[in-house]
Amino acid sequence: MRRALGAALIGAALAACRPAAPSGLTLLFLGRSPAATLDGLSWAPDPDQSRIAGFDRDLRVVRRFTSPRLATPLAVATLDGRYLLVTERTGEGVVFDTAGRPVREWQGPAMASLYAAAGRWAVAARSPYFVQLGAEPDTAPLVWGLDTLGRPVEGIASVREPSIPLLGQLVNAGAVAVDPAGDVYFAPLTRDEIRKYGRGGQLRWTARRGLPARDSEPGLLPGKGRSFAARYAIVNVALALGPAGRLYALGSDDSAGTKLRVDAVDTASGAIVATRHLSPRETAVAAESNGRLAIFNADSLLAGARRAAGAPEREPFAPAFALPTPRGDTVTLADYAGKVTLVNFWASWCDPCREEFPHMAELYHGFGRKDFDVAAISDDVDRGKMLAFVRQFRPPFPILVGGGKMKESYHYRGLPYSVLLDRRGRIIERIFGFGGAEEFRQLRETIAKEVAAP
Repeated sequence: MRRALGAALIGAALAACRPAAPSGLTLLFLGRSPAATLDGLSWAPDPDQSRIAGFDRDLRVVRRFTSPRLATPLAVATLDGRYLLVTERTGEGVVFDTAGRPVREWQGPAMASLYAAAGRWAVAARSPYFVQLGAEPDTAPLVWGLDTLGRPVEGIASVREPSIPLLGQLVNAGAVAVDPAGDVYFAPLTRDEIRKYGRGGQLRWTARRGLPARDSEPGLLPGKGRSFAARYAIVNVALALGPAGRLYALGSDDSAGTKLRVDAVDTASGAIVATRHLSPRETAVAAESNGRLAIFNADSLLAGARRAAGAPEREPFAPAFALPTPRGDTVTLADYAGKVTLVNFWASWCDPCREEFPHMAELYHGFGRKDFDVAAISDDVDRGKMLAFVRQFRPPFPILVGGGKMKESYHYRGLPYSVLLDRRGRIIERIFGFGGAEEFRQLRETIAKEVAAP
């Protein structure tokens, strides 16, 4: 199910016919996200579908996986030669094997972190995808070195102190990459710079793309009430190391980040050796073995995942639940056997859940009970607030009491979170967040097709 993304740096890919791709390609960027290479495949995030896609050397989607831990994945790196380190939009890191099995999760050292890795050496920087206002102590590192459990073990370089302390997180956010030798590449979100640091923090070189001066220093704009919003120009979006020993920088050609360009940088000297300005349809960037760029349309490449023959077997929903209703009756997953079922996790404190409930009620009334049902599981700790919510919305479907323990059991990223199950209790799709009326229109179509299936 496709959903609109709130992050300013996540651009929607435009549909186009897939061009013929030369063989031997390494995917560098899909949309505005960096990809990584492992086991002969290029792995990239597909945030609209909450999944990771694996591309072969012809840029065909040959592997893909999703997980409740993947809400909005924004970057992929290779860790320890065996794992995929995925950055979530909100800054957590999730380590997967190539079968899509989660290995561990990282909380990250910043308010929102972006991760890169090479071998067993991983680093984290302040994420350019989820910018927050907040001051930084002058002793904070610009980039953190992490162990394979995601724990900070050393600092690399120092933060820049802005004239407005509240902009500390913003001015020190940026794209990051690391090479096998341990050198770190950092490109600030808001400044025309790309820097190379040694593992000990020594500055090796600084490259600039020669952009015209514009909004050179971020500032503050008044928001609603006593809040503030940041004013800044987007300069750098993502970094990736590719073939032929080159660093590739995805950056902006305009201050809003609506026009993009790719610069190939020599890692030894910092010299920019090639530049490609991208059209709106050019939303995926790959490199041939000699470093030459090849440009595609991201939506067209991802369509391969939907066209791929032999859809993967649906996995069973687990663990099976046995939860009380507010009246004390017990309802189990087995009670929904034989029906297409929407398992929805919500809480009274979740504002998007409040917006979603009327749509779920309409969806519930649109199908007969022999074909479709809803299991709405509250993850409230406060029973009183849960009951007040139920009294306010009077949902027609069953409410189950999770008691604040559901995230521990189902590992979802945030609320609301829903899982659509087929008549055999297998997962049709996962739905992260609330996507509005259009999302529920598509959900209704999916349910109708599933109900009508043999």
